[in-house]
Formats: sequence, structure tokens, C-alpha cells
Amino acid sequence: MEIILTKDVSNLGMAGQVIKVAPGFARNFLLPTGTALEATKSNLKALARKREEFESRAKEAKNSALAQRVQLASLVLVMRRKSGDKGRLYGAVTTSDIVAAAEEKGYSIDRKRLRLAEPIKSLGDFEVSVKLHQDVNATFKVKVVSENAMEEAPDYAGDDGEMYTQDLDDGF
Repeated sequence: MEIILTKDVSNLGMAGQVIKVAPGFARNFLLPTGTALEATKSNLKALARKREEFESRAKEAKNSALAQRVQLASLVLVMRRKSGDKGRLYGAVTTSDIVAAAEEKGYSIDRKRLRLAEPIKSLGDFEVSVKLHQDVNATFKVKVVSENAMEEAPDYAGDDGEMYTQDLDDGF
């Protein structure tokens, strides 16, 4: 069945495109939600009149995504998490955590557009990808550090050779 998309649909197409889809998908999802119109002669004529509007909107969206990609390239998010001895996190850094940290720095990112193969479960530096537009992807860095790295007291050897841990509450 041929339809005209009225909104951008990921993995399907952009607004204004005429595409073929399964009849059930069109009847049960695209048409009732207003995401598409049936490709009749009258709708195709209306599309021809609105094509400039769709193209200008698409170009504006792409330019906005390109500008946002430049901003995100310099973004480095530092996430402090509790971790075990071998660098494994007790929890995980998820897309929601990344979006919250980015919003604290003034960046607006849609959680659904973040691309993580799996939640981050260890300490280290990670590249996170964001799909800003159909043709534009951006990447930024997420650095996961141990929450207790700064709080851990350094070990030192006393005069008798035994290892002691400095206790900050004793007033040494």
C-alpha cells in the first residue's frame, strides 16, 4: 500500500515521502495516528503543493542537527559511581543517567536517540553516539570514575614496616 508520510518515522522515512508499506501497518498504525495519509490522487496533488514546505523543514532540521553535533563533540560527562575492587560498578550508567547529566550541563538530548549497545557497567572512558537526524550522528565522551576514588585514604608504611591506613578522623 502506498502512503504519504506526514511526520518523520525512524527506520521508515521522512515527512513528505511517498513509500510502500504493508497494508496492515498502514491501516492499523500509520493512518489512525495521523502519521501518514493514503496516496490518493488528491493527496498527491496536495503533497506537490506542500513539497517546498516539507523540504525547507527537513533542511532546517538537518542544519540544526549539524550545529548540535558541533556542540556535542566537545562534551565530556563525568559520572561518579560506586564500584568494586576490579572496576565493576555496583549499578550501571544508563541512557537516563546520561541524559540527566547532559541536562545539568545545559545540553538537551532525547533519551530515545542515544545509542548504547548495553548499559555501562565498568569504570573508564566511553564514546556515546546520538542520532540527531536521519543523516547526522554525533558522539561525545562519558567518563565513569569511582565515587570513592577521592575519598579513599592512601596507605602508607609505618616505621615497623606494617601497612596502615590513614584515618582522617584521628587528626593526623
